[in-house]
Parts: sequence; C-alpha cells; structure tokens
Amino acid sequence: MPGPLLGVLYHWLGGLASASNFIPFRAIKRWSFEIYWIIQGVAAWLIAPALIAWIFVPHVSEILARSPREAVTHAVLYGIAWGVGGLTFGLAIRYLGIALGYAVALGFCTAFGTLMPPMLEGQLGAIASQTGGQIILGGIGVCLLAIAVNGLAGYYKDRDTADDVPVTAQQKDLSFGKGIIVAVFAGIMSSFFAFGLAAGKPIGDIAAADLKANGRLDLWQNLPVLIVVLWGGFATNLLWSVWLIVRKRSAGQLAGAVADPEAGGEQKLSGGQLMKNYLCAASAGIIWYFQFFFYSMGQTKMGKYDFSSWTLHMASIIIFAAIWGVSLKEWKHASPRAKGVLACGVGLLILSTIIVGYGNYRSAH
Repeated sequence: MPGPLLGVLYHWLGGLASASNFIPFRAIKRWSFEIYWIIQGVAAWLIAPALIAWIFVPHVSEILARSPREAVTHAVLYGIAWGVGGLTFGLAIRYLGIALGYAVALGFCTAFGTLMPPMLEGQLGAIASQTGGQIILGGIGVCLLAIAVNGLAGYYKDRDTADDVPVTAQQKDLSFGKGIIVAVFAGIMSSFFAFGLAAGKPIGDIAAADLKANGRLDLWQNLPVLIVVLWGGFATNLLWSVWLIVRKRSAGQLAGAVADPEAGGEQKLSGGQLMKNYLCAASAGIIWYFQFFFYSMGQTKMGKYDFSSWTLHMASIIIFAAIWGVSLKEWKHASPRAKGVLACGVGLLILSTIIVGYGNYRSAH
C-alpha cells in the first residue's frame, strides 16, 4: 500500500481510538469528574507515552537528553496551551450546546492546526502552487464544510428532541455571544497540539537517526515528541484537577469515599468497584493515547505535506464519534432530516480524507 494511503488508514485508527475512549467511563461508579479525569490523565499523558516509546524506541531517555532545549521547551509550552483548549472546550459546549459548540470549536481547531504550522514556516504559498498541495487544500475545505454540516445535523437533533427533555441548568446557561467567543478560543488553543508536534520535529529527527542506526523502523520517530508535548498537557490538567479536588474536597474518593453519600446507599465503595473505577479510568486514558500513537505513525507516511495529518485526524474523530452516537441510539428520536444531514456530513468527512490522502499520494509521485 502506498505511503499516504497507509497514512490515512493509521489516522482512521487514531480517530477510532479518540472517539472510543469515553466508553470505559460509562462503568465508573460514584466518582466525581475530577477524580476519574486525573486518573485517566496520568495513564494517557504520563505512563502510556513513556512506556510505548520505551518499547519501540531504543535509548528514548538519551534521545530526549540530546534534543535541543528550544525544541523541548516549545513542545511543552504548546502542550500547555493545548491543555487550556481542552479545558475551555467544555465551557464552549455549556454556552452553545453540543451541536454548535462542537462545530465551531472543531472547525477552528482543524483550520488552525492544519494551516498555521506551514504558514508560520512560510511554506503555504509553495504548497498552494503545486497540484498535490492544491488537492490537499481542497480536501481541507471539504473537511471544514463537513464539520459545519455535522453541526447542523446536531442542531436539528437537539431541536427534534427538545420537547422530550426537561430544561436543565446547563441549558439555562446557553449564551450565543459568550459561546462563540469561548468556542473560537477553545478551538484555536486545542490546535496547539499540532504546533507542539511541529516544534518537536528536531526531537523526531534525532529519534529517526537513532532508529535507523539500530535497524528499527522510522515509523516510531515521533513517539518521543509525544512524550514532551503531553508533559505540557498533563501540567495544565493536573493544576485544574487539583483545584477542583481541593474546592470540592473530593480527595477521599481516591480511597473509596463516594461522590454522593447523601443520595443514599453505601458511604464507601467496595474494593472491587474501587479497583474497577481505577482500571476503567486508566483504560480510557490508554485508549485516548493510542489516537496519537497512530497519528504519529500516520504522519510519517504523509510525505512532505505531513501538515495535512491534523485534518485527517480531526475528520476521523468526528466520523467515528458519529458512528458511536448512532450505535448508542443517541439519534433514535431524531427526525429523518437530521439523520440525512448527519449521513451527508459523515460522507463529506470520508470524502475529505480520501481527497487529502490522494493529494499526498500525488505529491509523492
């Protein structure tokens, strides 16, 4: 299979992992958000990146030690910014609702994460002047259109089911003006993960040379870069989670206290359920990490236009998230119009990944 086409497949696997990581959360009982979030964060942003890189990349510690300090620092800082984007993403959903919040935030995340790194390096003009680059940019445009269409589908679904669901406190917080500002901010900040990967390229180059010297595949060259970027993301989320734990006095849940003792039932989780909570939260984190494990592999296959990997990644996440939504019957009561628009949006997303993959294939031949 040609490199770019294999790269698209890797990105699809990464999208599947990202869209599926919430599944283990469904089995967690009577833990507050900040508790299971920090447990999955330790697994996703510290343990899994280091362990996987240690397995596939010889001398990973030495590679990081030999890496330019500037590259490491910038990658960490971009990771911190990405963490801020992730935290404010939830606020965007609160103010705009799921459909519009996702569409705006992911649209900006896709556009900025894909186009800004080559633009800052002064490469966008050269990309737009070549046939392969023009095809890729067209595919990015189709992806952005598809995100808007999926947002419209979500809007129709929410409107179709509005009469069946009582007004919640969250719905009372809806504010279009605040929501647009926060969603744009969240989308731009979330795109900084792509900036972090670009800033960490010198680390990947050192890893690629070391892998070649040891007779290993250069497919794994970006795994050390993930370690560094995720350090930054972990720092942001750790501070936020600790603040919530202190404010809500929920630290006892780590030892088995329950989040809602006044709701009745046991005051303490059984040993089996506590262990299950830890395993499920950690599993969610590991599954989350594998989105970027496959992303890093796919990026090595995209050739000189590897900046397009971010669009493929975002498109794949939305495709599989939509599939999960349908399979979990979230669209059961939606109108045929909403389902039809959703199908159109998913079809456009699939088309966008094919176009981007073909553009990379053309550029490599």
